[in-house]
Formats: sequence, C-alpha cells, structure tokens
Amino acid sequence: MALTDTKIKNAKPEEKPYKMGDAGGLYLLVNPSGSKYWRFDYRFLGKRKTLAVGVYPAFGRTVMTQQFLLKLGC
Repeated sequence: MALTDTKIKNAKPEEKPYKMGDAGGLYLLVNPSGSKYWRFDYRFLGKRKTLAVGVYPAFGRTVMTQQFLLKLGC
C-alpha cells in the first residue's frame, strides 16, 4: 500500500528504527530520534544494497516518488 503524506506525518518514533514501505523498494525509515529518511533497496550481483535517497520533509512523498520513477525510466 502506498504511503501518504498524512501517514508519514503521523508516524511516531519507536524504540527501534522501522520501515514504512512505499513501492518498488522505496521506503521511509523512521528512527527513534524521530528523523525520517528515504531509502531504496535493490539487488546488485545477487547482493542486497541500500541507497540513501533523501530526508523527509525536505523531500516529500510526491517529489520522491516522481524522482524515483524518473531514475527507473518509467
């Protein structure tokens, strides 16, 4: 299920970092300090890799999804 700005804004920090999945490997990482980071998981030569994409709210959900799709060539 796709994230919405409301869901992201209402995400509360927990004891451990947790992920809020968006689509195609893109997710928001919510840290115990309350900071929120965009991340992208992908595979390269059979190994899982993670790319740090940006910080929320500097990059909102709509902007991040558009950039993500452009980079994938969709």
